[in-house]
Amino acid sequence: MEATVTAPVRRFGAWARALGGLAVLAVLLGWLGVGPFLDGLRLIDAPALAAALGIGVPTTVCCAWRWRLVAGGLGVRLPLPTAVAHCYRAVFLNATLPGGVLGDVHRAVRHGRDVGDVGRGVRAVVWERTAGQVVLAAVAVVVLAAFPSPVRPYLPAAAALLAAAGLGGVVLARALPTAGPSRWARAARTAAGDVRAGLLGRRTWVGVLVASTVAVAGHLATFVLAARTAGSTAPLTLLVPLTLLALLAMGVPANVAGFGPREGVAAWAFGAAGLSAAEGVATATVYGALVLAASLPGAAVLVVRRVRVPAGTV
Repeated sequence: MEATVTAPVRRFGAWARALGGLAVLAVLLGWLGVGPFLDGLRLIDAPALAAALGIGVPTTVCCAWRWRLVAGGLGVRLPLPTAVAHCYRAVFLNATLPGGVLGDVHRAVRHGRDVGDVGRGVRAVVWERTAGQVVLAAVAVVVLAAFPSPVRPYLPAAAALLAAAGLGGVVLARALPTAGPSRWARAARTAAGDVRAGLLGRRTWVGVLVASTVAVAGHLATFVLAARTAGSTAPLTLLVPLTLLALLAMGVPANVAGFGPREGVAAWAFGAAGLSAAEGVATATVYGALVLAASLPGAAVLVVRRVRVPAGTV
């Protein structure tokens, strides 16, 4: 009965996320037209594509290393070459399918089946993605506080709100029961054990932190490359905070092949910073195209797997 109810809810959620991304794009098209989208794409050249591919290698390897560390902490074997191949495939699927997370869902389930423990495989991906988002948020807070940005005046209030939310979460977690056979108690014990072993373990936390920081730097470098490719001449002290806001928006799983909130936030941020909304949209559009180009090895991984595992086999 529960599975019968859950399946339609999940389908509705997937459609709602895709429609949310389409709504953002529709607003931008009505406001700015197709010009900013097409103008940015026309400016992409071979050097920009080569640079994106080059930046994508250490970025993807670091994401794969982080995943391997977290999976190892949870007791799941994951060789680094396998993790790199899966991560490339995930980035490619994220950049071509609605929602922006289907590639990560695929690698989580695929790895879980490979090791005979889908639950643990899924949790490993969830926790390594969470670690990446936490480090991205931390970097964003530091950079947005240090350099001018449209959100700088609101940072103290936002930081206080986040601190209060974190404290509330800790208090709630301590107040609710963690012992006993209830579903909540089991989930709480599992989550606490995962964090201790997969993220904060003596052999994992430093590597997770370093890998996440390098990955954030790679995403930032690709966004700056996109801005320069799109023709932006803004100084880095202004450009980097704006690109961080757009990167944070990418964490919203309501997009179409990555497009949607990223372009909307970029349009607002660039306009509020005294540049132009069209420049923000062009930059975000070029970023999406460069990420797709950098993820093309993932398409090769898909093709190779299709050749090795013929359709219809399990």
